Amino acid sequence: MYLLIKLLHVIAVVAFLGNIVTGLFWHAHAARTRDPKLLAHTIEGIVRSDRLVTLPGIIGVIATGVAAAIYGNLPILRTGWILWTLILFIASGLIFMIRVAPLQQQLRALAQAGVQSGAFEYGQYHALALRWEVWGAAALLTPLAGLALMVLKPSI
Repeated sequence: MYLLIKLLHVIAVVAFLGNIVTGLFWHAHAARTRDPKLLAHTIEGIVRSDRLVTLPGIIGVIATGVAAAIYGNLPILRTGWILWTLILFIASGLIFMIRVAPLQQQLRALAQAGVQSGAFEYGQYHALALRWEVWGAAALLTPLAGLALMVLKPSI
């Protein structure tokens, strides 16, 4: 049973991290066009994939991680690499909720306004997108650090 839970945990981690990386990639790809219609479509896809892939990935990571720790007889709060990974995972979630998601909404609104008005302020969009990318990178690097802790299992 432990190995099955561990497999499900790895699948959830791959879905979670993969979706974040994919969103950053597709936005950078769309931004090169400076086309508000393409940018609005891309941001809408990123928001949708967050709901359909990232959120279930988060639930899967937490549920299977806790289950694996229980089945593996690992005390969650007294095993340093588990505790610090949880802290990093929570930090990632807070960064996403407080910074990334609101910036995504603003990017989508700017791109949609550009489509509707025919006058797209790419400079304003780009400045906002840079902030989104920085916070998105922080939301990605924290769980990547947690992934390293989970694989390496240092005694901390």
